[in-house]
Amino acid sequence: MSYIAERRQEEKDRRRAEIVDAAEALYREMGWDAVTMDSVARRARLSRALVYVYFKDKRDLHFAIAARAMETLRQRFEEASARTRLGMEKVEALGRAYMAYGHEFPHYFDACARLELHAPDAGEGSPQESSSLEAGKRVHQIVEEALAIGQRDGTVRGDLGDLAITSRVLWGFTHGLIQIAITKGALLADQGISVSQLTQHAIDLIRRTLSGPAD
Repeated sequence: MSYIAERRQEEKDRRRAEIVDAAEALYREMGWDAVTMDSVARRARLSRALVYVYFKDKRDLHFAIAARAMETLRQRFEEASARTRLGMEKVEALGRAYMAYGHEFPHYFDACARLELHAPDAGEGSPQESSSLEAGKRVHQIVEEALAIGQRDGTVRGDLGDLAITSRVLWGFTHGLIQIAITKGALLADQGISVSQLTQHAIDLIRRTLSGPAD
């Protein structure tokens, strides 16, 4: 690639990052449903037409943010898994890491949830879509590997079946728990239940389910 071509690509990458930065800031402030392509253009101080040069629509822009969200989650998962040795310890550490992530980055948590609900387009999707979905797969692979390690070291039961499915079930369980903790924390407190109690009870249930005796 020539020097001029490299400079042009660098400029394109910088401009694209500016647009995603603007969209992410609005997402964090207002929620995704309130974000529009016009508001992103204004925040990025770019023309609406230029934003559409980089992203064909709002959904395409969401994929770019979701890719960032999943990459951040992947890093958190890898760090959490690396701090433990046994498979069950890794699964528990991943669950705690996801809960902490949901509280620290609520807009990323929402972006991940929307991505999981997305049905991939038939045929070839956009680069943003492919990137975000691939990032999501890497996150689940970390969970699957933790489960597999647990089955090898005996801390996780061996009759779970398809670990890819198990990973998604654990995601659904943990995701719902985080939603309750975020939206119903005050209500739970009124009932004498703290978020930390809720979290620990959920982890205990997961541990007993995954380490129960195989038939």
